[in-house]
Amino acid sequence: MKDNSVHYVCRECGHIENKWNGRCPVCGSWNSFDEEKTVPVQKGRTEPQTVIADTVQRLSDIPYESTMRVSSGIEELDRVLGGGVMRPSSVLVGGEPGIGKSTIMMQMLSFLSSSAPVLYVSGEESPSQVRLRAERLGLDTKNLSIFCDTRLETLSETIEKHSPGYIVIDSLQTLYSASVASSAGSPNQIKVCCMELSLLAKKFGASVFFIAHVTKDGLIAGPKIVEHIVDTVLYFESAETGMRLLRASKNRFGSVDEIGLFTMDAKGLHGVKDPSSLFLSSRGGNALPSGIAFTSVVEGSRTFSVEIQALVVPARSGYQRIYSDRIDNARVSRVAAILQKHAGLNLSDQDIYVNVAGGMKLSEVSIELALALALYSSKEDIPLRSSVAAFGELSLAGEVRPVSFAERRLKNLADMGFSEVLTAENKYGLSMNIKRVDNIKAALIAAFSARK
Repeated sequence: MKDNSVHYVCRECGHIENKWNGRCPVCGSWNSFDEEKTVPVQKGRTEPQTVIADTVQRLSDIPYESTMRVSSGIEELDRVLGGGVMRPSSVLVGGEPGIGKSTIMMQMLSFLSSSAPVLYVSGEESPSQVRLRAERLGLDTKNLSIFCDTRLETLSETIEKHSPGYIVIDSLQTLYSASVASSAGSPNQIKVCCMELSLLAKKFGASVFFIAHVTKDGLIAGPKIVEHIVDTVLYFESAETGMRLLRASKNRFGSVDEIGLFTMDAKGLHGVKDPSSLFLSSRGGNALPSGIAFTSVVEGSRTFSVEIQALVVPARSGYQRIYSDRIDNARVSRVAAILQKHAGLNLSDQDIYVNVAGGMKLSEVSIELALALALYSSKEDIPLRSSVAAFGELSLAGEVRPVSFAERRLKNLADMGFSEVLTAENKYGLSMNIKRVDNIKAALIAAFSARK
């Protein structure tokens, strides 16, 4: 007889199946289904629910105060959050182990504790471990409160009793509710605990930060619905230079285009105010090697120059393979096809390696022209002049198309010492040699002074 009280939940996306599958049909993950039991609700018994407001109100009558957004004390974190911490709100913070999630949350709570009660909920460290870490960071701990019980019901009672203004849950995967018949960290536990605490924080006007584990692919572990429940989703990434990058993939209170840049030492995380030259390799005035091209990217309110590196070598297997961690493989493949079709550069039997100096991930279309120059430079073994930079989108017809914020990009490149820029327009009144290129063939002629 079929047991209807048992079902299987994908730990990656939360998809539910009545029987175990080796591969999730929704997200494609292998061996990701966990068995869970459904506890039937007894008659006359209801599950605990948190009610934010039980009356119908006009939206125009809802009060809004500018003090609902406060500074976290960390400028780079405020930038990514959209100007500061909102009250009430719920924020999910994900990142690799040891990247600094707990550190930045502790630094934030130490600053905020002077203006409102704060609560640090630790499910992975003892109170003495947390205190030692706070003292190592040189933080003021006299107003920091810690709670090390991760039972949802007990935690909810504590929050109602002490009414903290800011709460950090370290981590979401350690929370446990007695109303869910599964172990801590299961998709159902994560979903129920996140929903309950998010609603509770809104009810009491608090801000709650959930520190979350990530999968081997860098995505937040657990059901995808958790990212829909919270107001903001932040990701910590590590760059090759040792810097930490903080991004928002969702933000109900601000833009998702901003990034925060941090360095880390024994005293914690420190914001980087001027990142202009951090993603350029220093060569001391020496000539560029082949396969190097420069461009300018815009991330929110910031503009900085980056170095794109390409290596094109004959394929061992006879067919093309692309290795690119920092630029999407599909974009590299598309630019290579454009070069082959419109510039006569055969890359179909070549292995292509692409990297970005400093380890930053690039997703803008503006990098495509510089990427094409780097690929051509490596294949033909002709280095670009060190004074040349380029930005522009490439169409499938081989056209170079204009991109947004061109003036900001040009100003940044001028500040970094570039004197020649290849782009789709040259109507800007700057003291630079701005060359307009309409297609990829014209760009190669302008960059390498060789007609193709």
